[in-house]
Amino acid sequence: MRTTTVARMQSGDILPGLHPGYERNMATIESLLTIADLPDSPTPRLDAELLLAAALNKPRSYLRTWPERELDAAQQAQFSAFMQRRRNGEPVAYILGHQGFWSLDLEVAPHTLIPRPDTELLVETALELLPAGPLAVLDLGTGTGAIALALASERPAWQVTGVDRVEDAVALAERNRQRLTLGNACFLHSHWFSALVEQRYGLILSNPPYIRADDQHLEQGDVRFEPSSALVAGSDGLDDIRAIIRAAPDHLLSGGWLMLEHGFDQAEAVRRLLDAGGFVEVHSRRDLAGLDRISLGRFDRE
Repeated sequence: MRTTTVARMQSGDILPGLHPGYERNMATIESLLTIADLPDSPTPRLDAELLLAAALNKPRSYLRTWPERELDAAQQAQFSAFMQRRRNGEPVAYILGHQGFWSLDLEVAPHTLIPRPDTELLVETALELLPAGPLAVLDLGTGTGAIALALASERPAWQVTGVDRVEDAVALAERNRQRLTLGNACFLHSHWFSALVEQRYGLILSNPPYIRADDQHLEQGDVRFEPSSALVAGSDGLDDIRAIIRAAPDHLLSGGWLMLEHGFDQAEAVRRLLDAGGFVEVHSRRDLAGLDRISLGRFDRE
């Protein structure tokens, strides 16, 4: 496979994933980024830089420092292969096998949701509302472990548990934990609270599935490649949020908080569910785009 690709490059043919203006004598960092062709990506330049840096095994800063650097045949072939996968719609995080979240670099895989910046609002809110002293924390549907590990990295006194019903996701989160050497986090196989009998926490948070089954966005962009079990939650997108709110009081200490990420148009419905579930101080918080992205409430047993 590689021999064929290299032979095509040497003959001056076009590599898949690159603009038709590409030829071998143009294969510098600057020229490749100029003609990289990703018409369906919302962030084509960023995607191309991330993929080119990975093909070179260098940080992105290297691309700006050495724009005149020429790629060898193997590097060109690798970049071309990455670009073709991205043009086919595959998310950059899955192509590279990692994604940044909070201050962490996390391994990702197609059986887990890709961590997104909006979810960092859960982390910010938890750090703001809860004291830095000892606290038991539960992250439901942990996936890569992103939320749990971000909190564990910021609060050494907290004991953070992440659970997921997908065993491969639990194993991946544990690999991330070990690589980050965070001893105050652990990961368990559990469908929501099923493996957590009689355990209670001062904080429960989750980025659960919240997309409607008929949502047209499921056929667009990166989510086409992500597991539907981490995205879809019934006809109105609230099935899993209802289940969490219903069960959470049995697993919260008195005064403990429940925090949930949801869709941009679901805040009012989630607040109603929290109110009906006996939570107080119910409110929503906005994401970077100014949209209500998480809703939360405190459960008081008295």
